[in-house]
Amino acid sequence: MTDLQVELINWYQKNKRDLPWRNTKDPYFVWLSEIILQQTRVDQGLPYYMKFVKNFPSVNELALASEKDVLNNWQGLGYYSRARNLHETSKKIVNEFCGLFPNSFEEIVKLKGIGKYTAAAIASFCFDEPVAVVDGNVYRVLSRVFDIELPINVSKNHRVFETLANELLYKKNPAIFNQAIMEFGAMLCKPSNPKCSVCPIRIHCLSYKNKTIQQRPVKQKLQKIKNRYFIYWVVELEGKLLLRQRQANDIWKKLYEFPCTEVYSNAQLQKLVLDHGQVESMTFNHVLSHQRILARFIKSSNLKEFEDANNEWVSHDDLPGYPLHRLMTKYFDSLFH
Repeated sequence: MTDLQVELINWYQKNKRDLPWRNTKDPYFVWLSEIILQQTRVDQGLPYYMKFVKNFPSVNELALASEKDVLNNWQGLGYYSRARNLHETSKKIVNEFCGLFPNSFEEIVKLKGIGKYTAAAIASFCFDEPVAVVDGNVYRVLSRVFDIELPINVSKNHRVFETLANELLYKKNPAIFNQAIMEFGAMLCKPSNPKCSVCPIRIHCLSYKNKTIQQRPVKQKLQKIKNRYFIYWVVELEGKLLLRQRQANDIWKKLYEFPCTEVYSNAQLQKLVLDHGQVESMTFNHVLSHQRILARFIKSSNLKEFEDANNEWVSHDDLPGYPLHRLMTKYFDSLFH
């Protein structure tokens, strides 16, 4: 072992958080945790992990569940394509692999919704395959330790970091080393205010030596945020609300919402509101990764205007059984606060 490997593993064994998916080699639970934690902090993802384990304790139970039930359990976590892919892949594992997870990186990475990072995590944690994980934490650690100026969010640079991570990997125990470098990035080598004063590997860190810690990792400027304008029509009859399931290959696919009209400018939105003689409405802003949505919720009694095969009349008591996206939950939350 190199000094860097020894120091990272020793630090991890003394400082690691006690997380439930670290106490198993069952690939289902490791896979579940990795999908939930994509784009999600551990403290936010942990309750969802515990809920999924309780409600879908094996890949077979997840495969047998309805998509609506899976999305409802995922509600509030965001990036709903993760949940849809999780469900679809669980059915593939049950139907094509007899409920047994593939046991190699090359086979795991072929599954829908599983990229190189997640495949490496499952292969190394569960099957001791010597393949390095490269998540956001690892990119940051590598960028700083080796003082790399390449932007980490440019796909052509990923190969550089993957090669470096595999060279650094302790191949006799890839599981513990992969866990160590990820945990180190999450807890010590943080994006802002890294704890360099107590860092056990700073003697190896070129960014620390070159005083470039705050400039690493390098990120290329993100694409411009797109503005979108929605009107949600709140239609209620005999104590039931009219809901529609989103079908387009767009944000919030398969989630439920009120009938929606999208326009292409704030001026068009205002005109449509006035054309319908609507004065009373509720307005919400919601920001996604590359989209900013301005939404108006307006009560309407024009039933014919909203006739659609995807409509469902839903009582207030039954709403908890429907997976709603964040704009919808913001609306309902506002009614009771």
